[in-house]
Amino acid sequence: MSQPSDSLHKPSARSATWSYLRRYTDREKLAESRVLRPIAHRFLSPELWRFTRRNVPRGVALGLFAGFVIPFGQIFLALVLAFTVRANVPIASATTLVTNPLTFPFWLWAANRVGHKVLTIIPDGGNVLLPQDGLMTLGGLFEAAGATVFGFFIFAALFPPIGYVLTKWIWRAAMGRRRKKRLKRGSIAREATAAPSQATPS
Repeated sequence: MSQPSDSLHKPSARSATWSYLRRYTDREKLAESRVLRPIAHRFLSPELWRFTRRNVPRGVALGLFAGFVIPFGQIFLALVLAFTVRANVPIASATTLVTNPLTFPFWLWAANRVGHKVLTIIPDGGNVLLPQDGLMTLGGLFEAAGATVFGFFIFAALFPPIGYVLTKWIWRAAMGRRRKKRLKRGSIAREATAAPSQATPS
């Protein structure tokens, strides 16, 4: 008798990603966290889990800020700030994952490049300094680290307002389309009810 393949028990990339997102956007999962338990009564407030035109853009902006200002442990910062600015908790938690283990190498490189360019105003200033023998100097390491940290601070200041404005625009556009569809359905229903009455002879 053949045994089931081990591949059936291995989580796919999609299921692993969904499990990771659910872990940090589900009320029960967050409440079970030992680290977050002391402040759970604050961020588990029902009003912080409703999706409104005000708290959703706040959640996006707050999540982007927390994700870039501290790329490690950003979820905790997002939850602490969420109940202070009345932001949507699941949106804030999910948005912090913009800096996750898969994307972090890219953001690390981008922050280093942006930090160097802003600090030095030289196109090639983002490259790490190398001595003639090809070994990275200690000064070059500190320079690269400082430029990278500065780049992350630039991202933390730049991306949240952009995310806030884009989210508000998308929300308004979606609500506008939803309202148009509702009005169109109402108009069709009125025409359908009016047609039999007009066809009835007097």
